[in-house]
Amino acid sequence: MVKVTVDMDVCQNHGQCVFAAPDVFRLDDDGRLAYVASPDDALRDDAEDAADVCPLQAIRVEG
Repeated sequence: MVKVTVDMDVCQNHGQCVFAAPDVFRLDDDGRLAYVASPDDALRDDAEDAADVCPLQAIRVEG
Protein backbone atom coordinates (compact mmCIF):
# COMPACT_ATOMS: atom_id res chain seq x y z
CA MET A 1 0.00 0.00 0.00
CA VAL A 2 1.34 3.40 -1.00
CA LYS A 3 1.34 6.21 1.54
CA VAL A 4 1.91 9.81 0.48
CA THR A 5 2.64 12.57 2.96
CA VAL A 6 3.36 16.22 2.34
CA ASP A 7 5.01 18.47 4.91
CA MET A 8 2.58 21.36 4.59
CA ASP A 9 4.90 23.56 6.68
CA VAL A 10 7.47 23.22 3.88
CA CYS A 11 5.17 23.09 0.83
CA GLN A 12 4.75 26.42 -0.94
CA ASN A 13 2.11 25.22 -3.44
CA HIS A 14 4.37 25.46 -6.50
CA GLY A 15 2.26 22.74 -8.14
CA GLN A 16 5.02 20.76 -9.84
CA CYS A 17 3.59 17.63 -8.23
CA VAL A 18 0.23 18.34 -9.87
CA PHE A 19 1.84 18.16 -13.31
CA ALA A 20 3.77 14.98 -12.42
CA ALA A 21 0.89 13.12 -10.76
CA PRO A 22 -2.50 14.74 -11.40
CA ASP A 23 -4.34 11.67 -10.09
CA VAL A 24 -2.63 12.10 -6.71
CA PHE A 25 -2.13 15.86 -6.33
CA ARG A 26 -4.25 18.90 -7.15
CA LEU A 27 -4.54 22.54 -6.22
CA ASP A 28 -7.84 23.37 -4.54
CA ASP A 29 -9.98 26.43 -5.26
CA ASP A 30 -7.77 28.52 -2.96
CA GLY A 31 -4.57 27.40 -4.72
CA ARG A 32 -3.52 25.15 -1.86
CA LEU A 33 -2.23 21.65 -2.36
CA ALA A 34 -4.60 18.75 -1.82
CA TYR A 35 -3.60 15.12 -2.27
CA VAL A 36 -4.65 11.50 -1.96
CA ALA A 37 -2.85 10.11 1.08
CA SER A 38 -3.33 6.47 0.05
CA PRO A 39 -3.39 6.32 -3.74
CA ASP A 40 -3.77 3.13 -5.73
CA ASP A 41 -0.53 1.14 -6.06
CA ALA A 42 -0.64 1.77 -9.81
CA LEU A 43 0.06 5.45 -9.06
CA ARG A 44 3.26 4.78 -7.10
CA ASP A 45 5.60 5.76 -9.95
CA ASP A 46 3.69 8.99 -10.56
CA ALA A 47 3.78 9.84 -6.84
CA GLU A 48 7.51 9.14 -6.71
CA ASP A 49 8.03 11.35 -9.78
CA ALA A 50 6.11 14.11 -8.02
CA ALA A 51 8.31 13.76 -4.95
CA ASP A 52 11.38 14.01 -7.17
CA VAL A 53 10.24 17.22 -8.88
CA CYS A 54 9.13 19.00 -5.71
CA PRO A 55 11.46 22.01 -5.46
CA LEU A 56 11.30 21.93 -1.67
CA GLN A 57 11.34 18.13 -1.28
CA ALA A 58 8.18 18.32 0.83
CA ILE A 59 6.69 15.04 -0.47
CA ARG A 60 7.39 11.60 0.95
CA VAL A 61 6.21 8.35 -0.65
CA GLU A 62 6.33 5.15 1.41
CA GLY A 63 5.03 1.64 1.29
